[in-house]
Amino acid sequence: MTIGSTAQSIAFVNVTDRSRGVAFYRDVIGLDLLSSDGFGDLFAIGGAKLRLTAMPDYKPSGHPALGWEVADLTAAMAALTGRGIEFIIYPGFGQDSQGIWTSPDNSVKLAWFADPDGNVLMLSSA
Repeated sequence: MTIGSTAQSIAFVNVTDRSRGVAFYRDVIGLDLLSSDGFGDLFAIGGAKLRLTAMPDYKPSGHPALGWEVADLTAAMAALTGRGIEFIIYPGFGQDSQGIWTSPDNSVKLAWFADPDGNVLMLSSA
């Protein structure tokens, strides 16, 4: 048996404070909470699932942990900014004043932000 492309994916994001993490991913990002148990919380995330797990001494890596491809990057950023999200501008990376990085061939645009635990999250648009 192989996993192949038919198995449903589950992404994992660790947080230090479970209640705060659930509130962020549900209320700020807008994910649907599917279930909770003694070990974590499961969200629907575009045809896949996201498992939020609390780890009291968790330290984020500083690299993107999760991303979303969106049809309209500017509109998605505006919606998140309206919910209190601040986009990350990396010095010397060449982003615009909103925090959007555009690939040299202009085919992809990216923007980064963080959850309350410092997990870097990313939006992309082609």
